[in-house]
Amino acid sequence: MTTRGIRRKKSSLSEVKVAVIGAPSVGKSALTVRFLTKRYIGEYDHQQDSKYKHEALLDGEPILFEILDTCPKSLDELPGNEIAQWADGLFLVYSITDRESFNYVRRAKQSLQPDVPLTLVGNKADMVHLRQVSPEEGEILAKDFECSFAEVAAAEQVNQVGEVFHELCREVLALRRRAKHSLLDRMLGSKTAYRVYSRGKSDSALPKD
Repeated sequence: MTTRGIRRKKSSLSEVKVAVIGAPSVGKSALTVRFLTKRYIGEYDHQQDSKYKHEALLDGEPILFEILDTCPKSLDELPGNEIAQWADGLFLVYSITDRESFNYVRRAKQSLQPDVPLTLVGNKADMVHLRQVSPEEGEILAKDFECSFAEVAAAEQVNQVGEVFHELCREVLALRRRAKHSLLDRMLGSKTAYRVYSRGKSDSALPKD
């Protein structure tokens, strides 16, 4: 009985796939692990992309996050289109202390041409003494991308990092609901049109006096 209950709960989970994209050493893994475990680990030595699964409650709804932490080897290595096709939402992450990483997310966006919700994230916001990218530049780029924007510090912030993941998830779920309603409207519209057409056809087939 308990097992059936757990299975039912699992099957009711909304799944949201998120890809975390950015230049090397901007703190993509630190952001991801901070969200997943609430812990901060400063040094990572990833040699390839990593995928994580994480269950969380969002606004009272159980969500299964699947997170792809990408691992480009250099600034010249841009993400492939298969990532945009896989993901329901994208984080474009740069470091406020690294101008090149800011330029990288601009090129990554152009390369991907994504048709999913985005969030532009300026990481390492605690290192203001090394800042190379202003908050205003981030806001302008986000407006150009037509997406949300946040500056966070994976090293110091837990709630703020969690909130940017949650906000992107809310955008994904809202987009799904709109798409579902749009599909229902089209289906209902087609049925209405069919009924009108059928009625018109049958009326014209009646014998005329």
